[in-house]
Amino acid sequence: MSAELVLHSYWRSSAAYRVRIALNLKGLVYEQVAHDLRTGAQKAAGYRAIAPQGFVPALVEGDRTFTQSLAILEWLEERHPDPALLPADVDDRAIVRSMAAIIACDIHPLNNQRVLATLRETLAADAETVTRWIGGWIADGFTALEVLVGNHGNGYCYGAAPTFADCTLIPQLYSAERFGVDLTAFPRLVAVGLAARAQPAFAAAHPDRQPDADRL
Repeated sequence: MSAELVLHSYWRSSAAYRVRIALNLKGLVYEQVAHDLRTGAQKAAGYRAIAPQGFVPALVEGDRTFTQSLAILEWLEERHPDPALLPADVDDRAIVRSMAAIIACDIHPLNNQRVLATLRETLAADAETVTRWIGGWIADGFTALEVLVGNHGNGYCYGAAPTFADCTLIPQLYSAERFGVDLTAFPRLVAVGLAARAQPAFAAAHPDRQPDADRL
């Protein structure tokens, strides 16, 4: 029997990685459909009929499609509340959402494929400039997040169980490592990353384990 949920994805997309983590944490079965962002596959008319922006991820259930990773996380939380990825208290939930937004709204959009392509192709930025750009925005957001995890974390970003904040942090750590960003100043974030990625739900969501990942 085919999965009821279909995730349109790309193995190295940070936003899709977030959704894979959440789906795995909630124990949901899903099928993946890959769109290679390097070739522009996400811009094809057939996919734009599903996701008009031509972005990944898109999560399809029946005749409904959900886009934007944070909105998908919220939908999953409401439709499949166990295990919870937000704390019970309204104030605590707001803090977790703010931690996730630091990454999803303030770091990732400035380092996604479209922006980096514009830097390289339109603005003629060299490799060193692009690397500084990437590292600068990651460091700026991680500096704030390091403080918040210090205030609220207990093994994970917030408390002792995974939340939306971890769903966003782990992919951003992967991106930082991929681009050689120095993480020395962020020991709390690194520790959360090591602990989380040792857990099956996070490990199974890792880009290298996806069916469309590059194979050496």
